[in-house]
Amino acid sequence: MEPLIVFDHLCKFYQMGEETVRAADEISFTIEKGEFVAIVGKSGSGKSTCMNIIGCLDVPTSGKYYLQGEDVGQLSKNALAETRNKMLGFIFQQYNLLPKLSVLENVEVPLMYAGVPKPERRQRAEAALEKVGLKEKMKNRPNQLSGGQQQRVSIARALAGNPQVILADEPTGALDSRTSREVLGMLQQLHQEGRTVVLITHDNSIAITAPRIIRLEDGKVIYDGPAKGKGALVTHDEGEEVAAQ
Repeated sequence: MEPLIVFDHLCKFYQMGEETVRAADEISFTIEKGEFVAIVGKSGSGKSTCMNIIGCLDVPTSGKYYLQGEDVGQLSKNALAETRNKMLGFIFQQYNLLPKLSVLENVEVPLMYAGVPKPERRQRAEAALEKVGLKEKMKNRPNQLSGGQQQRVSIARALAGNPQVILADEPTGALDSRTSREVLGMLQQLHQEGRTVVLITHDNSIAITAPRIIRLEDGKVIYDGPAKGKGALVTHDEGEEVAAQ
């Protein structure tokens, strides 16, 4: 069976005045269906570029990105949007909840864009909220919830579409340590249930919750292997690995 995600000598270059920024420089890796992988690196390493391309928010300058065997770089804007809706669930650091909508309505939003009929939207949104332990809060507005609860709503929103890939971008960046552990526990549970989870982070203590780490530096893959392997963790400027707390 072919891998779910394939980066094949993928490049993404940006022009900044007279300078060409090589945000992704000949990156190659594969992610199998059901894997839990952390893509890590310091600011400017290329991890956000990889996230945007995996999430069909951007396309490569050269090389190939295949999602379930389809060459994403050849898709139109409409086809990219359709792929995002059907195959990808996003969890962001800042939650991105709409303040005027209820919790239930926020979870329904991507289903509405995907053309899911209203009765089914409600059923799927309620089921997703129940999964993250927030069904009793479905009539609340986001500002009536704690930060951890808001992030759980964003996880429910990602799950409601039954996506092939959960893409989590610094999902604990705005949370305290206890709530961060709860959110990471949910991601691990989703992985155990057979979901494909791709975690984007600069934080070693978050990255090591994934069995596999892809570490980037200056737009290149410099490590791809087990989370406990030598070279897996982001390093200090002095070259020492940051120990996970």
